[in-house]
Amino acid sequence: MDFNDAVKKYNQNPTDENLYSVASELCSQLKAGEKLHMLSGQRFFARNGFDLITKGQKYNCRPCLSGGVKRLGIPKVAFSDGPRGVVMGNSTCFPVSMARGASFNEELEYEIGSAIADEVVSQGGNYFAGICINLLRNPRWGRAQETYGEDPFLLSKMGVALTKAVQDKGVIACPKHFAVNSIENIRFDVNVLSDEKTLHEVYFPHFKACIDAGAMSVMGAYNLLRGEHCCESKYLLKDVLRNEWGFTGFTISDFLMGVRNAPKALKAGLDIEMPQIMHYATLPLDLKRGKVTMGDVDASVQSILRGLIKITPKIKETPKSVIACKKHTELSKRAAVEGTVLLKNDGVLPLEKGKKIGLIGRYANKVNVGDHGSSSVFAPYTVTPYEGFCNLYGKENVVLCEGTSISEKTNQLKACDAVVVCVGSDYRQEGENLANFSKSDKTTQKAMGGDRYSLRIPENEVELIHSACKTFDRVIVNIIGGSAYIIEEWKNEANAILHSFYSGMEGGNALAELISGKENPSGHLPFTIAENENDYPDFLFPSSKTRDITYGYYHGYTLLDKENKKAAYPFGFGLSYTHFDYSDISAKDSGDTVEITLKIKNAGEYDGKTVVQVYAGADGNHPVKLLKGFKKLFVKSGEIIEASVIINKNDLKFYNPDKKEWYLEDGYTFYIGQDSENVKAVKL
Repeated sequence: MDFNDAVKKYNQNPTDENLYSVASELCSQLKAGEKLHMLSGQRFFARNGFDLITKGQKYNCRPCLSGGVKRLGIPKVAFSDGPRGVVMGNSTCFPVSMARGASFNEELEYEIGSAIADEVVSQGGNYFAGICINLLRNPRWGRAQETYGEDPFLLSKMGVALTKAVQDKGVIACPKHFAVNSIENIRFDVNVLSDEKTLHEVYFPHFKACIDAGAMSVMGAYNLLRGEHCCESKYLLKDVLRNEWGFTGFTISDFLMGVRNAPKALKAGLDIEMPQIMHYATLPLDLKRGKVTMGDVDASVQSILRGLIKITPKIKETPKSVIACKKHTELSKRAAVEGTVLLKNDGVLPLEKGKKIGLIGRYANKVNVGDHGSSSVFAPYTVTPYEGFCNLYGKENVVLCEGTSISEKTNQLKACDAVVVCVGSDYRQEGENLANFSKSDKTTQKAMGGDRYSLRIPENEVELIHSACKTFDRVIVNIIGGSAYIIEEWKNEANAILHSFYSGMEGGNALAELISGKENPSGHLPFTIAENENDYPDFLFPSSKTRDITYGYYHGYTLLDKENKKAAYPFGFGLSYTHFDYSDISAKDSGDTVEITLKIKNAGEYDGKTVVQVYAGADGNHPVKLLKGFKKLFVKSGEIIEASVIINKNDLKFYNPDKKEWYLEDGYTFYIGQDSENVKAVKL
């Protein structure tokens, strides 16, 4: 039997039982050396490092390869990173995942996943490690931009959409980083302590959702859980992932520092050491010494084969012309439009075409699409805010003032109908914590990215906002960044505030179209913006005296509800140029589901989209409410539509750690609204 025979045999009876049988039969055809070869990445430093030094290339400029047995036609695993697009080549740079989470649009995320898969395949890949679904516990986390938000249900829906999209195209989907990964600067040695109920209800559900959706690979995390590195945790990789959830695919390590002890990792269920053989180089000797068995090796090889047999035959030859094609760049712009959140508008917006606009701030005309770590996408072009406004309003109607001083162009800016101040963060303030090797970057920092020590806009930019608000009649602040910012000291001064995140290669065009009214804002916050930094859970930095941290049951809006605190801007919040009225809300028990029905009226002058959010609260000692359903709907001005949101009862269950069982409570109250605080309650 070779690989093609195995695929044919599986497709004749595509069940899990047959998949296990076929993979086992194919594994038996392999020699011992071929089996060990399957368990590691290959020539990463030679392929990527050489290009980095000699050609100015970057990490993952081509697929990172592992495994493969030519004799039997078994393909290599050809890895491409993400999640804001394909890291290889000059691919489409979509908005970061946090912006896509703010869209609350899982159908749009599926479209993005399909486009990403096409660009992976066209560049020789068959694996996408861009389903980043680590929960945003505290906005200080440097890599917050790579995930979808603070809520497990939102993470589940968006992660599942991306998983299904790429695997429908024959690209193996890899949710990451499993598990409890949400601190960056001490990611290699932070030790997370958390109880079973918290893990199963808060930090695991989104991973399980992706496994249930068919994800055939999972990447382990750098951090420790209860004293064990996640890539060496039998509890995570075998007890939970395989035995409890029935995962049939294969696991990989996070790169370079994921594995510390080869026998422990392999026996725990870590199938591939990435990106190159390092610790797994000892496995031949470990076999001789009895530290691992050929049965351990076979188990991992069969896991890898199952993923390859089930998914990769779906791949269809895809031309390189799909890379950053017009369809994909237009999709990127649509995602930027739908993910931008309007936080405040006193009536100054929209500003129709024909107006004169001022653009000020250090990000007014700077390419700023996210961090420069493993998620960095090198798009063929990027539209800055200034370029976007010039495209829509005409260059003669746009005044540019870069930096944090308006003194040189005050008179020109006063002649504008409004001024847009672009503030926030870039790769130096947040992102993957890396050494700074760039010769072109003139910053004096020795490193870039990492966790945020402050949740506020930099002081010189706050002074710019104050100055602009005192000097000009209409000031719009556009926040660029990965997650929440505390903005209490200046929010009342600005006429309008938008949060556009890192909005991708078409972000400048999207921003101009939103401010002009050509597009109507419809993004909603995927996290809570608190009034005070201390309203978030505790966090650790390198200077902390301990590396142990407890991840408790409450965070974000559930923590504020528990402590009876108000948010500055609640989870799910987002304004529009129109307003929507919800009425006739009811809840109906339909067996395995609960159906929420309502009428929605667009009571304003603009067509727009609303996000119906359904939260559930249960009898007993539980959070006040938890997101359990949402739907994004388009409603024309003056129109009334009827809508329904279906809630799966399995999503309403709680975990009993003593019995290791999930259960429903005796009674539930459903809360329906357009954010997590302004809701109407319906008792079931």
